[in-house]
This record gives sequence, C-alpha cells and structure tokens, in this order.
Amino acid sequence: MERLLEAATREAEQAEVFAVRSESTLVHFEANRLKQVESRQSSSVALRIVRNGRVGFASAGGAIDVDRLVQMAVQTAAFGALAGWNFGGEEMLPEVPTYDERVVALDTDTMIGMGCRVIERVTARDPQLQCEGMVTASTGHVRIANSSGLDNSYHKTGLGVALEGVRVNGTDMLFIGDSMRSTHLFTDVDELTQTMLRQLERASQGAVISTGTYPVLFTPHGVGAALLMPLAVAFNGKNVLEKASRLAGREGERVFDVSLTMRDDATLGESTASAPCDAEGTRSRRISLTERGVVGEFMYDLQTAALAGVESTGSGRRADARSQVRPGMSAFVIEPGEATFEEMLAGIKEGLVVEELIGAGQGNLLAGDFGGNVLLGYKVEDGQIVGRVKDTMIAGNLLETMGVSVIIGNDARWVGGSLWTPSLLCQGVSVSATGG
Repeated sequence: MERLLEAATREAEQAEVFAVRSESTLVHFEANRLKQVESRQSSSVALRIVRNGRVGFASAGGAIDVDRLVQMAVQTAAFGALAGWNFGGEEMLPEVPTYDERVVALDTDTMIGMGCRVIERVTARDPQLQCEGMVTASTGHVRIANSSGLDNSYHKTGLGVALEGVRVNGTDMLFIGDSMRSTHLFTDVDELTQTMLRQLERASQGAVISTGTYPVLFTPHGVGAALLMPLAVAFNGKNVLEKASRLAGREGERVFDVSLTMRDDATLGESTASAPCDAEGTRSRRISLTERGVVGEFMYDLQTAALAGVESTGSGRRADARSQVRPGMSAFVIEPGEATFEEMLAGIKEGLVVEELIGAGQGNLLAGDFGGNVLLGYKVEDGQIVGRVKDTMIAGNLLETMGVSVIIGNDARWVGGSLWTPSLLCQGVSVSATGG
C-alpha cells in the first residue's frame, strides 16, 4: 500500500488506497443434507486519485502491478467527475467491537452441526420440506490510507446461518426461511428454528383475501422485504442533493408518524455492517434520520457532502472491495415500540401479515413506492391468523403508509445483519388478489 500510495501521489494531487483481505469457510446444505464445505481467500485493492481536479479510479484483485494500476487511474481521471472535496486526515475512531477470535477458531464440525440441527427440527415437523442454505464464518482486514495522512485499519469477523425450506404440493409451493448474522460467535440457532416452525404453523391452512385496501402487519422480515429499500433511497444524500428524494428540503418537518424514530448506526458492534470508519476512512457515528417522525439527517459521503455544503456523515460505502464509493446505509435501526405482536393482531378486523415478498424494489423507489408479490403472508380475521394467502400482491407509498397511524411492535430483531427492526402495523395498504 505504501508503494502504491507513493506512486499515485507522484501523478496526482490527492490519492487514496483501499485494501481488503478476507478468508471464509462456507458450509453448504442442499436437499436436507450437507452438500460441501469450501474455503475461500481473496484480496483486493482500489485506488482513487484526484488529478487536475477530476476523480480517477482503478482496482485489482490478488497480486497487483503498482505502475499499471496507477496509470489506469490516471487514464480514467481524464473523464472523471469533478472533485469538490479533499480526503480527510487522521482522526480518532470510535471503539467498535467488530472482531471475535472465537469466530476465527470455529471448527467446521460445529458449523455443520448448527445447520443440521435446524434442518432436523423443521423436517421433523414437515417431512416434505426440502431445506437448503449455508453456514458461513469469515475474517477480514480492511486498510484505508490517503495522501492527507490518514491510515485506518481494522479487523472484522462474521458468522452467518441462512436456511430456506421449500415444500411442493402440485402447483402449490411454500417457502419458509430465516437467517442469523453477527460479527460475534453464536452457536444457538434456536431462534432461527423457532421462526421457521412458526411459519410452518401459520401457513398450515389456506385463506383467501379480496382485492381492497387493508391494514398490513409487517413482521421484521416483512419490513426488510417491503420498506427498507425505499427508506434507504429516501435518506440517501445523493438522491436528496439531486432533489430526487421526496424528503429533499424537508429537514425539521414531521413527515412520518410520531411513533417512528429511525437512525443509521455503524457503531453497533454486533451488526455485520458495523465498522469504526466508512470506506473513505471517515469515522463512524450515529446518524439520526428521524426523531419521533421529524426528518433529521441524510447519509452523505465526501463527494455528496461537499456538493451539499455539509460534512460527510461517514456513509461512504462500496458494493464490494473493488467498486466506487457511494453514499449508503450501514446498520439501519427502527426503534421498537411497546405493542406485542398479539396486540397488533388483535386490532385487525381483516388484513394481512407479510413475511416475505418477491419482486420488491421494481417500482418507483424515488417516489417512495413499495410493493411486490407476497411470497409468504397470512390473512387475518378478527385478530387471528387464519391461513396463508397465495396469488396476492401488495402496494403502497412510504410517506403515505408510514406517515400516519403506524403501530410499532416490541419484537425488534436483526434481519440480515444490517437491519434492526420490530414489526410494523401500517394502514391503507393496497392488496390485489387473483379472483378477489
């Protein structure tokens, strides 16, 4: 990294090197059995420069040719975007516990046992179920250095279990599943097992709902499937800067229901999205997106922050180690409320519980629209789940649905390692059912 940074600085006014090394063990399951165990190793380097006021970028994996990588970045700078910012220098980073030696020491037999225990219990309840998925343990090292004197690095571990079960009965296909992810060691997979068993129980009977507008109770998984993407788009600093987000210019205004408090927080050590700094070396901090429904901050990286005339919120993200930086979320948190799941159900005369969607994110996200086909959902009648619905779609708008009368559950949990959310009961969601 030192040689690359030195060579790049000779060719440009500013330079930044981002390097990642990682190792992972993956245990695959298929058709209710162990399929394979594999190990992976990778290393990547990304170089970003500012030359003649424009941004150049190049990346490579494995062993690199320093001079070639620098020249690639120089060539792209001729056509790059104007840089209205400077790379930040060294600053004190927060203590974020992203590394657990016990994950590194985890043996494959234990990982295999974690997956087998879940599969054995759910297939004992339904022998027709075919389960697949994986258990993954990883460790990595991230280092970011630039020509302004910044040199940040940290180690990170990750452990994840993700399993899905499919039951085919003629033309009917039932999908259930859950996942657990953390930067720290866990071997108890009972929560994942209980979620899948609960899904099986709720889906044991069929039900039909008519086309109309209903209250919809989104489980934590349902929140992730339906609402997370439009929320991330709405608070993205680039979209706000371009006036594409419907929240642009509405700081300090109560836009969401008064019960909704949301933030983005990369300092939460248990989240797999946590880190002491972002992909540009800017220190991580808690970003208050809404406080009791009032719009607060947006998520900015260095470039969008400079254009907006604000400071970076430490929200520079990379899709992978070799990609460009863009503003984005880390760990998205929706503060829990006080209502139990049963209390929220009891308040529904007729409606839906949504666990999972397919086709979500294909609508007009910039306008705040959400929707998709209900992959796993249940009809509610008089406060009781009566069965699984099929051939059903939902649609709504973020600001309309979450702007009024949202009831917040007390059952917050991690979904996918980067979303901490309770169940949300929203009113006025459009439901379209075949033949309904």
